[in-house]
Amino acid sequence: QVQVVESGGGLVQAGGSLRLSCAASGGTFTGHAVGWFRQPPGKEREFVAAIAWWSGANTYYRDSVKGRFTISRDNAENTVDLQMNSLKPEDTAVYYCAARYGTYSDYANRYNFWGQGTQVTVSS
Repeated sequence: QVQVVESGGGLVQAGGSLRLSCAASGGTFTGHAVGWFRQPPGKEREFVAAIAWWSGANTYYRDSVKGRFTISRDNAENTVDLQMNSLKPEDTAVYYCAARYGTYSDYANRYNFWGQGTQVTVSS
């Protein structure tokens, strides 16, 4: 069973950058697509980005983060990172990493393994 652990959240000014990291513990990400989701204050959890397990070139993003966020994975280290640049106040949310065996999905309920979340706050 894969356990997922996020790190790297914090407080940053608008226009700044943060890098989130997701690590597999007690297992590996082999065969798993990994996604990042976020839950803004008072809103539903939403898809942010995902990456296929077989190729780091197969990446997927929500429209509002395209060109600003980059998801990448290191299969040897069992980590998936989310580089977030040009951050905006509307990016403020709790960010979650999740894994599912097989292909990626942008539906949260299709992911089996979730981290505890990390807070990202972007001030204006």
